[in-house]
Amino acid sequence: MEKRRLGQSSLEVSPITFGCNVFGWTADEKMSFALLDAWVDAGFNFLDTADVYSRWHPGNTGGDSELIMGKWLKARGNRDKVVLATKLGIEMGPGKKGLSGAYMQTAVEDSLRRLQTDYIDLYQSHRDDPETPIEETLSAYADLIKQGKVREIGASNFSADRLAESLKISTEKGLPRYQSLQPQYSLVERADFEGPLEDLCLAEKIGVIGYYSLASGFLTGKYKSRADMEGRIRGPRVEKYINDYGFGVIKALDEVAARYDAKPGQIALAWLIARPSVTAPIASATNLEQLAELVEAAEIELDAESIARIDAASKPR
Repeated sequence: MEKRRLGQSSLEVSPITFGCNVFGWTADEKMSFALLDAWVDAGFNFLDTADVYSRWHPGNTGGDSELIMGKWLKARGNRDKVVLATKLGIEMGPGKKGLSGAYMQTAVEDSLRRLQTDYIDLYQSHRDDPETPIEETLSAYADLIKQGKVREIGASNFSADRLAESLKISTEKGLPRYQSLQPQYSLVERADFEGPLEDLCLAEKIGVIGYYSLASGFLTGKYKSRADMEGRIRGPRVEKYINDYGFGVIKALDEVAARYDAKPGQIALAWLIARPSVTAPIASATNLEQLAELVEAAEIELDAESIARIDAASKPR
């Protein structure tokens, strides 16, 4: 499989990132191991998680995904076969949040312990922290890189202005540079990324690994009406797409999928992979059948006519 360089970093990654937020939430430990095994066996290497996954689930306290991944890495002994990305900054408990230098040193040790590794390939600021000076955060990253605990750094959920300011300070102060951005980006969520943020990423050669690439499952085509939301964990998240616009996007995906003997979700991922700004969209699976579909999506190369059809249907309104 052809790997892609993440931004200007030293990391070479597969064209799809596996979103490990499902581990310890909608995929138990046994299934998580099976998914990870199948992902690596298929030639993919990029795994994304966060310390806060999945603190929102009843009975979880955060770190659940990292703990499962750590057990898998230890059991398989294949740390050098994967590019491991995690994030920090969202609240993990009283006083445990943000991007201050002191907290970052604590957070990285916690993640390393859970992941049972001595380094993180891509350590990401999960969200901007306006209460901490950017220089303090980047200086803390510099210390972590010098200590050998982090290889490269990325940002998530940053505005164009704040990302640009961070890049400027990196250059002026000789500090580590954000090599990637993790925004919400899918065919039904284009407006916030396309424009100044995407332009900045292209101009500054920032790798993009967007999340919710399948819009919480909506772009797989399994939600045909509001009734299909009932009983599904992510059902409430797709309600805003249950309208003429959302169904128009699905219709375009269905039409293109028929031409490629594929499924709509695979076409949605192929469209993202084809975007010049995107390095590796993030997608999750909770069973091996879904994972197989992700693997196949990486092989689809859309022609200009198909891309134009999808563009027209999904144009932000």
